[in-house]
Amino acid sequence: MSGPLIGVSTYLEARARWGVWELEAVLLPSGYPRLVQGAGGLAAMLPPDAPGHAAAAVARLDGLVIAGGPDVDPSCYGAARSPRTGPPAPERDAWELALIEAALTSGTPLLGICRGMQLLNVALGGTLVQHLDGHVTGVGVFGRHTVTAVPGSRYAGIVPYPADVPTYHHQAVDRLGRGLTVSAHAADGTVEAVELPAPAWALGIQWHPEMAEDLSVMRALVRAAS
Repeated sequence: MSGPLIGVSTYLEARARWGVWELEAVLLPSGYPRLVQGAGGLAAMLPPDAPGHAAAAVARLDGLVIAGGPDVDPSCYGAARSPRTGPPAPERDAWELALIEAALTSGTPLLGICRGMQLLNVALGGTLVQHLDGHVTGVGVFGRHTVTAVPGSRYAGIVPYPADVPTYHHQAVDRLGRGLTVSAHAADGTVEAVELPAPAWALGIQWHPEMAEDLSVMRALVRAAS
């Protein structure tokens, strides 16, 4: 039998190169579908679309992953833009916020990865720290650090031990969104995971499991989506 269908949001890039072509493209690092497949799911790419189509898209899925990517536009959470915040991606912000709303409304299991965790927080009325030192090793280079679960959280039930994880982010959760609880921290106190309480299945993690071998979190999503 096939596994549950897990949709993964994607990048929309003005120029990308492959073979003899250099064109606008919808992209997704291959680590994401490999992670879904390794955990027993079927991966489907979700390119940016009209926000009004999000509910119909989510209705066809068993689970949803909001992937990492560019900084969330501060206008999405009512803040002025910091000079350290990256260029806006308005089509992606609008589409992914609509996907998150549709998943939360329908009860579709949801995993936010890095930017995806930040968007989950913003979708529920939270805010972000626009620049954080120490969680990026270098441009285009993933670092590693330890995250520790909050006892009793859903994340602690998935990974109860301190975990060494791949990390690449300069923004982080500031004020928590409605209903969210913190479920993991870095050693410096940075929020590294957030979740909604049962019966919802919504988890956000600040690191990049698609850049590692540990399938624990994705397996938990696939189980919830089965």
